[in-house]
Amino acid sequence: MKAKEKKEDKPLRKGYTTGACATAAVQAALVSLLSGEKQETATIYLPAKVFATFPVEHCEIREDRAIAAIKKDAGDDPDVTHGAVIYAEVILKEERGIELDGGEGVGRATKPGLAVEVGQAAINPVPRKMILSEAEKILEEFQRTDGLKIIISVPGGEEMAKKTLNGRLGIIGGISILGTRGIVMPFSTAAYKASIIQAIHVARAGGCDHVAITTGGRSEKYAIQQLPELKEEAFIEMGDFVGFTLKHCKRLGIKRVSMVGMMGKFSKVAQGVMMVHSKSAPVDFNFLADIALEAGASLGEAEEVRGANTASHAGELMAAAGHDRFFTILCASCCEHALKEVGGGMEIETTLYTFKGECLGKAERHG
Repeated sequence: MKAKEKKEDKPLRKGYTTGACATAAVQAALVSLLSGEKQETATIYLPAKVFATFPVEHCEIREDRAIAAIKKDAGDDPDVTHGAVIYAEVILKEERGIELDGGEGVGRATKPGLAVEVGQAAINPVPRKMILSEAEKILEEFQRTDGLKIIISVPGGEEMAKKTLNGRLGIIGGISILGTRGIVMPFSTAAYKASIIQAIHVARAGGCDHVAITTGGRSEKYAIQQLPELKEEAFIEMGDFVGFTLKHCKRLGIKRVSMVGMMGKFSKVAQGVMMVHSKSAPVDFNFLADIALEAGASLGEAEEVRGANTASHAGELMAAAGHDRFFTILCASCCEHALKEVGGGMEIETTLYTFKGECLGKAERHG
């Protein structure tokens, strides 16, 4: 095909997270209930600092409750929840306070080491905060002091969850309500890698020879708190592309790299795995158990790590037992494998955080 006949590449279309859809459904249901008028759209402010408007798929009002539903559009990177209909039922109650729970098709945590406590509905911290904040705001706008129960449901969610890692992680009965920004960024490997290279170029153009590379928005937040002296452009989200990012940092003249992340992905880097997507590299709990022994853990404690549900759970076990050296060894191993990946010639620092932003350990190596 001749060049002029080729179709121009269209920018990939963004979508919305299950957390954003659930929040919009809550808004539609609660405003419908308090105003007595069924809502046709819901507009919410996302953590990504943009407004988003959602068409309401279904809305019904009863005496003390209302139900609304939003259909999830994952954009040009559809996942298993693309097209799922997220329902919110809001129920007025006499006792003050807002109770949030999951209904049909929303999973429930049965093992430790997850972003939600055992027994809770699998509504992750950011969506949980979005939903509760939205409900509080609406109650205040309508000058209501009622209590509220909110139930998020996803019909068919249990079947969808079979195509995810939820079952293995101990989230039983359905999908998780997820998202830290409210927006689903379409995943194109080539486009993402190009954006990483561009970000490193921007950092160098801004005079940065020290950058912080993170696996996502949450770890970037912790990196910014840890390294306030760095310019904004020095913070680069590498996603799962650890080795790729490190090599281009060296190629483009970065002298010092601070890697900031959490147990899940960095426990893989510590083994020398430089592409840390969950599907390409499972967590090696035997490796983590060996590190536990090296850090001074007993045989019994190491066996607990070997049987952990997630890498975060393994970290929780070690932190609870006071084995801080476990995290130092992991961080040092991350640094050493990073230096090996680039052939030396850089300073590498690694810092591990919990989901909640507590620093677990740090190490630094020069090569």
